[in-house]
Amino acid sequence: MPILPADVSGRPELPTHNELKLSAVAKPSADVLVVGAAADGEGVKVLGADEAGISSAVAASLNTLGFKGKQDATLALPVDGKVVIFAGLGKVPEEGAKLESLRRAAGAAVRAAAGLGNVKSVAIALPAASAEAVQAIAEGASLGSYTWTAFKSKDSGKPIEAVEVVTSASGAEDAIKRADIVARHVKHARDLVNTPPNDLYPATFADVAVAAGKKLEGVDVEVWDIDRLRKENMGGILGVGKGSEKEPRFVIVSYTPAGGENAKRVAIVGKGVTFDSGGLSLKPSAKMHEMKSDMGGAAATLHAVLAAAELKLPVRVTGYLCLAENMPSGSALKNADVIRQRNGLTTEIHNTDAEGRLVLADGLSVAVESNPDLLFNIATLTGAQLVALGMRTAAVMGDDPAVEAIKKASAEAGENFWAMPLPEEMLEDLKSTTADFKNIGSIPWGGMCKAGVFLQQFAGDKNNWAHLDIAGPSANFGAPYGYTTAEGTGFGVRTLVKAAEHLGAQ
Repeated sequence: MPILPADVSGRPELPTHNELKLSAVAKPSADVLVVGAAADGEGVKVLGADEAGISSAVAASLNTLGFKGKQDATLALPVDGKVVIFAGLGKVPEEGAKLESLRRAAGAAVRAAAGLGNVKSVAIALPAASAEAVQAIAEGASLGSYTWTAFKSKDSGKPIEAVEVVTSASGAEDAIKRADIVARHVKHARDLVNTPPNDLYPATFADVAVAAGKKLEGVDVEVWDIDRLRKENMGGILGVGKGSEKEPRFVIVSYTPAGGENAKRVAIVGKGVTFDSGGLSLKPSAKMHEMKSDMGGAAATLHAVLAAAELKLPVRVTGYLCLAENMPSGSALKNADVIRQRNGLTTEIHNTDAEGRLVLADGLSVAVESNPDLLFNIATLTGAQLVALGMRTAAVMGDDPAVEAIKKASAEAGENFWAMPLPEEMLEDLKSTTADFKNIGSIPWGGMCKAGVFLQQFAGDKNNWAHLDIAGPSANFGAPYGYTTAEGTGFGVRTLVKAAEHLGAQ
């Protein structure tokens, strides 16, 4: 289904991913069957062999073939006239496979099935004795099935159309529905990250939000154009966007449950730099094309709100999308310029490529005015995050209650976050002789934490804020693995939805 109907703006529809049908079944009927393979000492143990009708001889042959059951590994074999894919689960503890192992195995298996060609449907017989396991398997399968071929001139293969989760677990149907909603919004976030920046820029991103909000009950979308941004003193967003011919936008996407006007509220501020050239502090060209992903935080924010609405969570969720394009030109922000942020604080520019914190500062200043119970900002903010934590683990820092909320939610959602400090002494390095602050410090170390310290000045004093730096895991510009496909990952959506769900249950 297109994410930008043409009748919203008159522009052509922005492309989207393939659709997938998920179901829970007692007996498989799909083209390809998937079973689990666990690393077991010197050999491998097949999980679900009896249910799948796989003989012990076939299971034993895996050792002969050198298949060790490692996580994300797969092996396809013909068994009694049917293709069976053995999906590695790694070492399985006595209490059973971990949910994230099931999620990854399902995703890897569906990707392997798609690679076989002419496969339309897949049945997954991984251990699914609980509704939670069913949901994890369905999420992994759906995310692993993702394809993005909108800009290919030739057909590059047929995607998987249907996945059956083989289970007799109680609550399986509801688990499938929830998995479908969450995974679909993760994939829509991937769509946004993957869309080229000549198609996705602040105005079209805002149109996507407006169109999506119209489809769901309880969702309101408000767009601030450049005149409104000036009226509201949004100096950070205006400053970052002034070098581009594409005008910036600020979008507020609000979900209120039926009868829930007084429900607890989560506020999420997302960085949406739709292309980051670095501005006058120009980035090297070699990897600059990857900077179409610099709006991954705003994509996650938008679809966390929409997923919460579709799930009908009993909590108010408001997303603030800070949308700008950071380009060099005669009108661009310069080093030594001073901007006034929404809350009145002033920032001296020492590097125009440290722009994300400028737009987030304005967004946070607006968000705190709604007095939320939890306040998050999410951004592809610093290269220092990748240096510290790599490509697959995000950073979280801020007030203890909010950090703990993210740690708990991410552990359940299957997204890796690691808590980092906000050292007080770093604030001194951000102070300017001309303005209140500089946007970078003079000391070149600790850039990830220092960016968090800068944002802390705009997050209020309610002990409810956490900063999520997802620079590494927001996009995968390497080979696919598990349920993670190439380019946009949609990282953060599942954690934010789970955090909102936890708050609503309090």
